[in-house]
Amino acid sequence: MTDQDFESTQIEAAAFRRLVEHLVHERADVQNIELMTLAGFCRNCLADWYREAAEQRGISMTKDEAREAIYGEPFAQWKDKHQREATAEQLAAFEAAQRKGVQP
Repeated sequence: MTDQDFESTQIEAAAFRRLVEHLVHERADVQNIELMTLAGFCRNCLADWYREAAEQRGISMTKDEAREAIYGEPFAQWKDKHQREATAEQLAAFEAAQRKGVQP
């Protein structure tokens, strides 16, 4: 790995940490269904990608461990605090986005 590759990796890691921090501390109000509808991924997707990256490097990680890394606390606790029942409008928007091919 070159110095430039290492530096790029450090920048990418910092940006990822900032994204997670933003989702945990600044926008916990944004529901996963809204993220999926607009961006095609959600916190659970990030957790899956995080776990897959760990496993590619020989690090065993459970789904719950990965979710805790992304949610900043056990998923069940985050869900109790922040997750609301999806509205009819959110469900309709999500279904429309899936029909258009917006998905991870």
